[in-house]
Order: sequence, then C-alpha cells, then structure tokens
Amino acid sequence: MCCRSQPSGTRQTIGLDRVRRVAAAIATALAIVVMMSATSPVFAQSPTPTPTPTPTPSPTPIPSPSAGNAALDLGSNFLERLGNQASNGFNRTFRTNPGGGGASASTEDPRYRTWFEGYGISVRTDAQGDFVGDRRKTVGGVAGFGARVAPGVNLGFSVDQSHTDIDVPLALQSATLDLTQIGFNGSVDKGPWTWAFAVVHGFGKVRSSRDTGLGLATAGYRAAVDGALTEISYYWTKDQMRIVPKGALEYVRATSAAFQEAGGLDPLNVGSTALSRARIMIGAEIGRYFIIDQKILDLSAYGKFVDNFHQDLGSVQVSLGAQNIVVPGIGESRYGVDAGASASLSLTSVARLYVNYDGKFRNELTSHQGTVGFEYRW
Repeated sequence: MCCRSQPSGTRQTIGLDRVRRVAAAIATALAIVVMMSATSPVFAQSPTPTPTPTPTPSPTPIPSPSAGNAALDLGSNFLERLGNQASNGFNRTFRTNPGGGGASASTEDPRYRTWFEGYGISVRTDAQGDFVGDRRKTVGGVAGFGARVAPGVNLGFSVDQSHTDIDVPLALQSATLDLTQIGFNGSVDKGPWTWAFAVVHGFGKVRSSRDTGLGLATAGYRAAVDGALTEISYYWTKDQMRIVPKGALEYVRATSAAFQEAGGLDPLNVGSTALSRARIMIGAEIGRYFIIDQKILDLSAYGKFVDNFHQDLGSVQVSLGAQNIVVPGIGESRYGVDAGASASLSLTSVARLYVNYDGKFRNELTSHQGTVGFEYRW
C-alpha cells in the first residue's frame, strides 16, 4: 500500500509553524532570563562607590625659632669678648709692660682691675626654608673684676645683663629675651705666647607674642646657654707696632623649655628644644699706639676666618589639637668672616676709655656690635 503524498503547500505551512514555535520558545526563555536578572540581587551589578575625599587639615602656625638662636649668639659674643680681654694686644702690652711706654718688666706686681661696658647689637637673619627671617636688637651691660694672681697668670670674673627685642614681621611674631650671663676667664703668658680660656653660663626669660588674626597668643618660658672657648696667640711687636696671630676653638649650647600659648585663635603647645654649635676661628690683630701729651692712644683692627664645623640646629615639636609637626631650627652658614676695630685712650697709667666694633658676616646672618667701656687698675 502506498502513501499519498501531501501537497507542497501543506508541507510549507507545517514548516513555518515549527519555526514559529521554536522562535516563540527562544523569546520566552530570553524574557525569563531578563526578568530573573532584573529581579535577582545575585546577578545585579552594584554601582562603584565614590571615595570620600579625606579632609586636609588646616596648616599649623609655626612659632619662630629666633629666641633659641639669639641665646646661642649672645653666648658666643660674651665668650669672644672675654677671650679678647686676655689676648688683646693692648692688654698684653700692659701685662708685660705695666708702666707703659717702656717701663721695665721687673716692675710687674700682682695688680687688680675692674671694668664696665655698655653695648648694643643689631642682627639680621635671612630666610631659611619655612623660616621667613628676623631682626634682633640687643642692649646690655657688663661689670667685671680681674687679678694678676702670679707673674703671667691672670684671672677674671664678670656678669653680663642684656635685653633683646626679636621681630619676625612676615610671620606676625615678636619676642623679648632677658638674659643674665656669668663669665669666668683667664690667661697664661709664656714669652710671646698667650693661652687664654673663657667659660660662660647664662639663664633668662623669653616672652613671645604671635598675632593669630583673632587676638594675640602669648607665652613665657625659660632659656639657658652654656659655652667654652680656648685660644692661643703669639705676640710680635716692633717699636710701637704689633701683630698678634690667633687661633680659637669655641663650643656653645642653648636650650629652651616647653611652653603653652595663651589667648588668640588656636594657641599652640610647643616642646623643649636644644641647639649647639662648635667653631674654629683663625685670624690676626694689627695695632699701633701713639703717645700724645703723656696719654696713650691705641688703635687696632682684626679679622678672622670662621668655620662652623658642627651645627646641631635642634628641632621643636608643635601641637595644635590632634595635629603635630616638627619645626627645624635655624643657623649660620658654615663659613664666614669676623672683623672689628678698637680705639683705646689711657687717661692715666691706671685708667682708660675704649670703644670697640665687632662684625659677623655669614651667608644667612649679619651682626654689628658697638661697645663703650671704662677700665681701672690698682
């Protein structure tokens, strides 16, 4: 028995129905997958979170490190003046020729002397890093007593009292330093050679003021300075002229106590600090004296090369709430030059007046000092 064949039109209709059913099934499956993806949290993609920016703390105001540096410099100045008293050519002349103008050295007897000085110092420090520079003005006075305890051996004791005004105009800060220094010096003469030494200890009070924009933040704290100097010189003279080559080694250390500001906006807590410096100084003095109407006028000048071979500038921790920063100290350039001049008028064989100028010249610091003094021997 044979099967009857279907018409071609019927076969096409059946094929199209199958295609439609397959397409409908695929579309239904895709719709179910899309609905599941949209409703299921497993397959949903979470949006990328936007990071929250970390707030930047406001800058902590920086207190000026000028007060500690001022104490260090004042200690150096006092040390060098004490050393100069021992090695200065005019004083050396009087020790080996006490009568002046050709008196015999055999007349040398133990003698005493006292001296009084008034001085002023002007210092400018240039900007260094975050430090914007400062200006300092100092006025002070010295009273001292010395004695020749044996031929060629001299000892002295003196007290220095000074007041320093410190101005840091670009940082809206200022301070004062009242410093008392006690010094002890001595010298030993051996032929044309002189060995001299000096030690100092100083203590004082700093009062600082900082403009915060909403009032002044003020503080008061202690400062101290200690130092030592040793110097050797050779005294060469011909007629009324002299040349005195010198070499010296100096060490100074200054400290300041911790303090807390009061008043103003955002008063600071500031930690203690310490800074130190060691230097070598090599130079010479040239002088000449004149006898005028039985009075001795002595003129001299000096110059010396300075090598600050060690400088520990210190650092201080500053706190404002939860913020803490470390502020570095300031110092001099390593190399520099000191220069000065002196004029002395001997009113009698035991009394004289004198004036001195001393200058310090560094890359970051310039200092000028003028001194007027009176000395009496008996």
